[in-house]
Formats: sequence, structure tokens, C-alpha cells
Amino acid sequence: MDTIPKLLVHNARHLASKPAVREKEYGIWQTYTWAQSYENVKALALGLAVLGFQRGDKLAIIGDNRPQLYWAFVAAQSLGGVAVPIYQDAIAREVQYVIHHSEAKFVLAEDQEQVDKLLSLREELPYVERVIYDDPKGMRHYRDPWLMALAEVQELGREFERKNPSYFEEQVEQTRAEDIAVISYTSGTTGFPKGAMLSHRNLLSVGEALLQVDRYRPDDELMAYLPMAWIGDTFWSLSLSHKVGFAINIPEEPETVQRDLREIGPHFIVAPPRIWENLLASLQVRVEDADWVKRRIYHLCMRVAQAVEARRSQGKGVPVWLRLLYQLGDFLVYGPIRDHIGLRRIRFAYTGGAAIGPEVLSYFRSLGINLKQVYGCTECSALATVQRDGEVRPDTVGRPLPGVEVRISEEGEVLIKSPGVFQGYFKNPEATAEALEDGWLRTGDAGFFTPDGQLVIIDRLKDVTRLADGTTFAPQWIENKLKFSPYIKEAVALGPDRPYVAALVNIDAQTVGKWAEKNGVAYTSYMDLSQKPQVGQLIYREVERVNRDLPPETRIRRFLILHKELDPDDEEITRTRKVRRRLIAQKYASLIDALYSDAPQVEVTATITYEDGRRAEVRGIVPIFDVREPAEAAAGVQGGR
Repeated sequence: MDTIPKLLVHNARHLASKPAVREKEYGIWQTYTWAQSYENVKALALGLAVLGFQRGDKLAIIGDNRPQLYWAFVAAQSLGGVAVPIYQDAIAREVQYVIHHSEAKFVLAEDQEQVDKLLSLREELPYVERVIYDDPKGMRHYRDPWLMALAEVQELGREFERKNPSYFEEQVEQTRAEDIAVISYTSGTTGFPKGAMLSHRNLLSVGEALLQVDRYRPDDELMAYLPMAWIGDTFWSLSLSHKVGFAINIPEEPETVQRDLREIGPHFIVAPPRIWENLLASLQVRVEDADWVKRRIYHLCMRVAQAVEARRSQGKGVPVWLRLLYQLGDFLVYGPIRDHIGLRRIRFAYTGGAAIGPEVLSYFRSLGINLKQVYGCTECSALATVQRDGEVRPDTVGRPLPGVEVRISEEGEVLIKSPGVFQGYFKNPEATAEALEDGWLRTGDAGFFTPDGQLVIIDRLKDVTRLADGTTFAPQWIENKLKFSPYIKEAVALGPDRPYVAALVNIDAQTVGKWAEKNGVAYTSYMDLSQKPQVGQLIYREVERVNRDLPPETRIRRFLILHKELDPDDEEITRTRKVRRRLIAQKYASLIDALYSDAPQVEVTATITYEDGRRAEVRGIVPIFDVREPAEAAAGVQGGR
């Protein structure tokens, strides 16, 4: 059982009646067993074969998490083909690049929205022979022969099976561990995305290693809600689910994830730091909206929880009296919160993809949620290290998985050697040669090992630079501290070759909007809200709080609140919300220059695109804030613009 399709056949025989995938549709959970999933994959694979899909061909997949789209991964792989997932919110140009670069022969699109995107790109997709769509809603009058319903493809497959009953399993038996299973495109922070080729052996070997650290059972439940194009979802929702046989649960809509999560109560969950930060922000807002008595009880109990977690993280024992207080807090506060956010049955909660703020990690662990950091990348099949139970510390990402070697180069770069290291970048031998050196993967991350063997990630190696006076500067560390605030959604720390650290800040429109309503601050738009003096002072206090925990030489001296949100569609951040620093430095050069001058404000011009396509320019004045030193703040010295 060395490929994902072979595991599907095994599960269909030995776990036939157990749930493989659930999807919430029209408020009702629809369950598909392993036997039913097998039949759907088989029908789709055989239908693709009838249409001409052959070994080595690529099937691009775009849409929200849906059972049919997960089945498509395995259907393509069953014929010796390759799945190429694409972010569902990718704009047309990004979609065109991935499909054309991967030379995808077929595309499976979820619905009308994605089909329309593909139809607009038809002349730029010469390799695509057929677009298959799953949801026919709104497509009654589409007559293009380039399009075909997934149900029709499966019916073709069933007809083919009646004449060739053994064809599917014969094809599955021919699949090999070294076959490319997925081409996963990286986020492309420095240019065009690169297609990392991952074999079945790559993906399954990492799963085997993780199972030696954390035990999973076929009865477990996972919430599959993260983008299917993210390697983390490919690993957990596809590879590991087939390896173990647990069920994945798909929410009705992205907006209903929290509610659906409470109904399922998964045993483990995977979420990038941004999800945990948003969840914390929403909890903090709810606490502030509660009455005085509830707020008082909450804050008292959280002090107890944080004291217990601090002792646990340091390997110290917890006194009996503190354990008793914690149990009382669990009854009054922690348990109800876990139940409210749907994590009442959680055994393992993971975060990765970017650094998480130490305060965020400690907060959820103090609630009794076993949140652990993992580290890896697309090129090593998602995982290289994981924190072990009893060894969770906010500043590390754990120890290497069994069978994984990690070392630090002379330049301070993290290097990885493991069975999970990818086969190279598709059609990019130069980038492959740069990434692989004597079997070691060059991650591009800067890090070091603690004396007890845990890995610490500082930042991207290229982003760890110095201020003008030679002070080492890691912007991501400061940005994560800023994003711990419920009012700050995104931040970009500035400082390379500059005299001091400055920052561009994005407010969280939802949280700050609620704060504004509660405090009687009227506003009309994001730009208007972000530039309100009251909002400026709110963010100012958050920056002051961050500065108290920073070394004096890397404290934020000046900042401004951006008049617009950083947006993947504007290429300012990636689809996985990683900052494209080079582009931001160019796009906001005038604002950055103003931060390093004596100017109290800077004029900006924003382009607004209306729903009908019309565009308008809006001019405004963005104030710049000078941040006082913590000692001055304690003495009551006035700070501000």
C-alpha cells in the first residue's frame, strides 16, 4: 500500500461502512463511506480514461473543499496522473499561469464562478482539452462542448466498467510509490509560483513519521476547511486520511466553519496562525462585551490558567492548590470556551505555515487545548518538525520527525533531508538545483537549535537583515507581536539599512468596526475608519504594548495605519497571507520614506473599483505616529502624531 489509490482500495475493503467524508449541504450532513468514496473515485477515473486521460497527464482542480474535488485527486492518481490544486480565490491571471505552466490536460472546476473564470482564459489555455464542472447551478444554458458535467463523466466511467470490470484495479496496481502524486505550487513571495513535484512516497513517508509521534485512529474526525491548494490540506485531508482511515468533514460554506466545527467536535485540527489569531480576537471581543461580573471571573481564571501553563512549559510541577483552582476555572471558563469554539474533543491542534505569536500559543494551551507548532514547507511534503507533548514551548517548532534530519548551515539556514523532500520543481531545473544540495533541501529559513535539540525559526533568511547601526533585525518577529492584538490584522515591519524600526499597520475592519460602534465613532468606509483619530489612538496603545516586550534597539519608533487592506489580488500578500516585502517596498515607497522623515503626515491616493467596473481615485491624508519609549509612557509623557 505505497500509493494513495492503493490505500483507497484497502480502506474500501476493510473500512467499507465507516465514514470517509462528510459534507454539510442545506444544513444537513451528507456522509460518504469508504466504499462509496471508492465507487465515486472509480467512476470518475474511468470516465477520465474514456476522455483520453493517460499516465503522466495533469488534472487541475479549483474550488472550495468538496468531496468530489478530493475524489478527483485520487481519480487522477489512480490512472498514474497528477493532481494540480489551485487556490479557489486566485484571480484569472494566477489561474492561467498554474494551468498553463503545469500543462494540465483537464480541469475540474467546482461551480459556475470557476467555469466563467476558465472560459475567459480559454485562448490562453492551449493544453486544456476539457473543463469538467461539479455544481451545475446557473449553467443550464451553457452549451460549450469544451465543458462537461462531472456526473456525465462518471456515467461514462460506469458504462466503461460494465465492459471492463477489472480495468480500474489493474490501473491502481500499476501505480508506484515514485509516481508524482501532486504538483503543489508555492505561494510565490518573490516571483511566479514554482510547482513542487511530490511523489506518493514523499507524502506517505511523512505521514508514517507523524504517526510515530501522535497517534491517530480510524474513528477520529478532522475538519477539512483550509484551501485544497495548501500543502497542509493535501497532507492531512488527503494523504493522512487515506493512510489512517479517519473521516474528513467539510463545512457548508467558509462562513459557517465555526458553527459546523461545534457540531462535529473534531479530534484534531490544523490551522495557520492567522486562524488562531482571528479566533483569539473574536473571543477577546466577546469578553469585552460581557457584563462586569463575567469579565472579572474570566480574567481571574485566565491568570490561573496562564500560571499553570507557564509552569508546565518550563517543566515544573503544578502545586495542588493551583491544580484545584485550574479545575474550578475549567468548569467556569475554559471548558465552556472550548465547547463554544468546537474544540471540546480535541486531542491535537497544530499550527504552521508561519510563526505564531508566543502569546497566542500560550493562550490556547492555557485553555486546555493541546496546540502545538509544526514546521515544514511544500518542498518537504508539509512537515519536518513537530512539538512533542510535554515539550511545547512558544519559541520553538519542536524536534525533527523520525527519519528526518535537520541541520543549520554556516550561514544560519535550515537544511532538511528526509524521505519527504520533493522531486524538484516542474520545468524549472535551475530552481531545483538551487533548492537541493547533496540531498539536502535549502529551506531559505534562518534558525538554530536550542541546547535540548528543539528547532527555533527566526525568519526568512533573506529577511533577517540589519538596521543602519548594525543591529540584527527580524521583521516577522515584530509583526507577529503586533498581530496578537485583536485590532491589528496585518503588519509590515520596516528597518533594513534604516536608522530605526517603523511599521505599516492594517486594522481588522470587523473588530475595530465593532469597537467604533460601541464607542460612538461613526464611519463610512474602511479608509474612513482607519484614519479616525480615535482608531489611531487605539492602535497607538497596541504598539506601545508591543514595544514593552521588545529590545530597546528594535522598538517601533514610528508607524502609520494603511488606508487599505493588503490584498492577495493586488499581489501585496500571497494566498497564504505571506507578505511580499519587495512589492510593498515599491508600492508604498512614498509612505515608507515619510516614516523615515520628520513629516507628521503623508498624502495618499487610493483607487476604488466599483461593482460595475468603474474606478475612482480618492485622496486622503494619513497621519504618522511617533511612539514614545516605555519609560516615557510610564511617566505619562504624551505620545501621538
